Amino acid sequence: MPLSKLNEQQREATLAPSGYNLIIASAGTGKTSTIVGRISYLLESGILPSEILLLTFTNKAAQEMLKRLELRFDSKIVKEIEAGTFHAVAYRYLKNKNSIILKQPRELKVLFKSLYDKRVFLNATQTPPYGANYLYDTFSLFQNATISEDFASWIQRKNAEQMPYVEIYLDVWEEFRELKKQYHYADYNDLLIFYKEEILQDRLSFKEVLVDEYQDTNPLQDSILQTLNPPSIFCVGDYDQSIYAFNGADISIIGSFKERYPNGNIYSLTKNYRSSASILNLANRVIEKNPRIYPKTLEVVKTQNFGMPTLLVYDELFLQYQGIANKIKLSNRPYGDVAVIFRNNSSADGIEASLREIGIPSRRKGGVSFFDSKEVVYILNLCSLLYNPRDMMSFIHILSHAKGIGNAMAKDIYEALLLVGGGNAVKGLLNPDKSIKEPYKRRVQNTQLGLFDEFFAMGNIERFSYLESDFRENPILSHPKLTKEGAEFLNSLYVFFESFGVSDKPTFLISKIIQLPIFKRVAQKFAKERSITKEGGINEEKYQESLERIDRKMQLLQDLASHYQEIGRFLNAMILGSSEMSEGEGVNLLSIHASKGLEFSEVYIVDLMEGRFPNKKLMNQGGSLEEERRLFYVAVTRAKENLYLSYAKKDVMKNLSYEGSIFLYEAGLLHKDNKN
Repeated sequence: MPLSKLNEQQREATLAPSGYNLIIASAGTGKTSTIVGRISYLLESGILPSEILLLTFTNKAAQEMLKRLELRFDSKIVKEIEAGTFHAVAYRYLKNKNSIILKQPRELKVLFKSLYDKRVFLNATQTPPYGANYLYDTFSLFQNATISEDFASWIQRKNAEQMPYVEIYLDVWEEFRELKKQYHYADYNDLLIFYKEEILQDRLSFKEVLVDEYQDTNPLQDSILQTLNPPSIFCVGDYDQSIYAFNGADISIIGSFKERYPNGNIYSLTKNYRSSASILNLANRVIEKNPRIYPKTLEVVKTQNFGMPTLLVYDELFLQYQGIANKIKLSNRPYGDVAVIFRNNSSADGIEASLREIGIPSRRKGGVSFFDSKEVVYILNLCSLLYNPRDMMSFIHILSHAKGIGNAMAKDIYEALLLVGGGNAVKGLLNPDKSIKEPYKRRVQNTQLGLFDEFFAMGNIERFSYLESDFRENPILSHPKLTKEGAEFLNSLYVFFESFGVSDKPTFLISKIIQLPIFKRVAQKFAKERSITKEGGINEEKYQESLERIDRKMQLLQDLASHYQEIGRFLNAMILGSSEMSEGEGVNLLSIHASKGLEFSEVYIVDLMEGRFPNKKLMNQGGSLEEERRLFYVAVTRAKENLYLSYAKKDVMKNLSYEGSIFLYEAGLLHKDNKN
């Protein structure tokens, strides 16, 4: 970007001397233009593109910056710049050096749970132990939130009541780590840890590292910056938009910049190009209640008058959702220019239902995403097995959907398949060593670590003589707990592997898989789960709707797959990019975290009731009013022209009464003398 197009503050920042530079870029002040300008300046100063590292919060942001650079520089030059999220940059480097298979947390949790489920917590105190999924998330947070502290000390500080279980927790985690190492699995945290090790080993170096959204850096990410130790860093962020503490982000990293780099420079961008004066004034009135780390005063550039932010008050919760849906219907704006921003997922459910009722399309991000839906995960795991037959994680995940086969039993079956297949689970299905009569192992007993022996006698495989002739004598059918449905599922898996190979194109694979019993049975299971009535029966209309939604998702997945010729490339793209892809078009339904970095002409912020926003439950679990206030600030500053803030006085179904959020009082929209 030509420096002549930047304002004076942006230009001053882009021309900062080599060294330690922090740019405080408030919402809508042109941080992207400033970063692009800085890279342009570096290239024009003789810095090689390969000597520049750009770290962004999303890969989409990195691509946008690179596209802007291509307007000024040859695309071959721009492509030499290493750019992306911490995780994407680490993965690109590691995949060329190590045989790693990247797995999403939802997949690894299945493996983790299969190990956890073998533990029995004896003499449990009044405080119950963490469940498997929560324990996995706890370990993940620990890895991100601290570099030098050990897990036991960290738990002692965070939740001392869990200390009686720490030894079992650590043993499960160690077994989990060993299994990941054995099968070359890596999660997002592993990418950063391995990358950090490679930096030291290979002596990686860059002339300058640029960090976007610096306020949301966590200690693990910051340790990578410290390990790289470049001669120059260019960090851009806004402490008022630090909203990822739940994921380990540490606001003190940006807050202590001057103390850590005494010779560093701090620049401020104060001209807001996004929001109207009235919207910005409201946001500032609230955020000023937080402690000021770096003083700043925002200046409004827009001169048009779009009216004042509007407070919408409704008598009842669902009337609020219906009212907002009707306001959107009467709006003349394209639906893509409208966003409804929520703090809690339950709020989005009400809005989504109300919009659908009056025929308005919507796209939702921040709740359960398209890529997190069970049917999409299931299909991707089937593809993953074709690509890598040793993918234990995908095997366990797929098998666990069979009736009567849980995570622990699924892992037993996988290990038995390896045994009868000579180290290859697919061979164990298709061409097993039938001389092995007892493929299932005895378990080791260790009461201290919650492990107990569960020896069992082998079952008679002749009970499944009706299965495919080439499969019915497979030794894995000897598991005594294997049901008729479980055996039929394994038979379907056998048919799947007989039908396809790794050379098949992704879109062809998906189009055929969805026609097979291996998928149809599971799709019907998911649809039934989603249509169960309160009485325990099946609502036939909901069941058919669920099947239709599953079918639509499969059509979308086929469309995504059509852009790839190889299974491996398709799978990696789905894993790394899934959090930034969303389904459909229409009104944007966004959690505040998902709205970060986006802007819309018209914004509705819903359920601004005390207790719901600020979210008192999350505050009690380690959050803070300051973090909730930053969330409110981020939500408000997504609006360019029109802003609506709403709350309801009652929830009739739960028989609850509400008072307006403290933020509405701080914004001057409510006053203590007119409480509802």
